[in-house]
Amino acid sequence: MKEIHVTAIIEEGAILEEGVKIGPYCIVGKDVKIGKNTTLQSHVVIEGITEIGEENTIFSFVSIGKASQDLKYKDEPTKTIIGNRNKIREFVTIHRGTDDRWETRIGDDNLLMAYVHVAHDVIVGNSCILANAVTLAGHVTVEDFAIIGGLTPVHQFCRVGAYSMTGGASAINQDICPFMLAEGNKAEVKTLNALGLKRKGFSMEEISNIKKAYKLIYRSGLPLKEILKELKEGYEDDKNIKKLYDFIEISIQNRGIAR
Repeated sequence: MKEIHVTAIIEEGAILEEGVKIGPYCIVGKDVKIGKNTTLQSHVVIEGITEIGEENTIFSFVSIGKASQDLKYKDEPTKTIIGNRNKIREFVTIHRGTDDRWETRIGDDNLLMAYVHVAHDVIVGNSCILANAVTLAGHVTVEDFAIIGGLTPVHQFCRVGAYSMTGGASAINQDICPFMLAEGNKAEVKTLNALGLKRKGFSMEEISNIKKAYKLIYRSGLPLKEILKELKEGYEDDKNIKKLYDFIEISIQNRGIAR
């Protein structure tokens, strides 16, 4: 059974699966699909071509799927796609994509705290935490298990690597490599996110290898091309170092990495 409050407005064409709960004064547009057991608490507005998965909790005054703030956007039929089991807290705004990626996408098991802004063409992976008032500009990518501290803006086209952690009130204008701990305005990598890796079940050997890679990247003073060569030759069979290598290889062609 679906539970829809009498004050909610559900436009004809919207698809609500079993167990969906729609609270007072919510508005759901005609091109919206909401998966099983997802809850909209109150005053939630969802519009555009938007797909929301199962067992999400969307708190009061959230806005999802509205048109991009990019002045080049001309109302192309772009999408907003949200996965399963996310908690999206009060006053979060998530905008649809543009004709760059054609979608804004959020994965599974994420926590978006109050006042987070997710701009057009952003990709957020799985099991990420975006603390209060994190602002993701257009085309940003946040990889799995990343944590971004409150009041942190992320510059357009930047990437925040998997298992990284960024301190509150930082300012990210270059890519944050996977596994690293960064902070500051502008954000700089300070050390390895060792405690976070332990909590996520990384072995001591894995952490040791990542630490050696960290020292090579951030303490050796070598050019990034030489660092990439050493990472590739010295850790050929290490999946975590390969993730670092692949991340940096893309970064040096775009925003560069925060060091």
